[in-house]
Amino acid sequence: MDKFVIKKATIKSKISPVDERTESEEISSLEEMLIKKSKTELNNVCPLADCFTWKKIQSKGLDCDYILLFSKREADDFFQQLETDIVYFSGDLNRVKVYGKWHNIPRKQVTYGDEGLTYTFSGITLSPKPWNAVLDCIRNKITSATGMSFNFVLINRYKDGNDHIGEHRDDERELVPHSAIASVSFGACRDFLFRHRDARCKNPVCSIKPVKMELQHGSLLVMNYPTNVYWYHSLPVRKKVLSPRINLTFRNICL
Repeated sequence: MDKFVIKKATIKSKISPVDERTESEEISSLEEMLIKKSKTELNNVCPLADCFTWKKIQSKGLDCDYILLFSKREADDFFQQLETDIVYFSGDLNRVKVYGKWHNIPRKQVTYGDEGLTYTFSGITLSPKPWNAVLDCIRNKITSATGMSFNFVLINRYKDGNDHIGEHRDDERELVPHSAIASVSFGACRDFLFRHRDARCKNPVCSIKPVKMELQHGSLLVMNYPTNVYWYHSLPVRKKVLSPRINLTFRNICL
């Protein structure tokens, strides 16, 4: 994945895309951006800006930003709190419709969000549970780091490496057009795979290579527009992973 990554320091509260650069240009630019600014100046822009460095992941139509948003201790605490406080869907709400047939999903899932919202995908319509304290804390930290606000979150729990999610795009019609999706991961580090829509079939019309990332404990991945127009993503089976992972994808749903 390294060739798709450009490291950059966060000095603005809202993420803005940067162009791909050569390795020498990247190093030079990074050195310039890492020149220390006073705490007062940084905090006036973003209260978390002096804490971490963003990585920009780019390819044709792919625009993402990645960061370790939470410290190890914070991530451990949030993981345990989520394990205690989150109540997942069961029964019919734990199924998806694929090619006209219903299947139990290979993970647990639930939605939380503002009152009155609904979200439909894979043949099911989900109404969110009301926000709780731990989700508000996570959402507030994302907003502080990115300048983006969200009114809905889809939570997936993977008990081990056998639980997974297949290739899909987050392009449902309820989403606010051109809005970003913020994906937070806690627990086991898992591979996350992007594939361009024109390179997925048996006879692809282009040779765009897939992009693989490792989503670490306490990380934030922001998928900016137009990523979900052109790229599918998945969390493949990894049988050697024996511990659980919780993923929260924060979104903006039309009212």
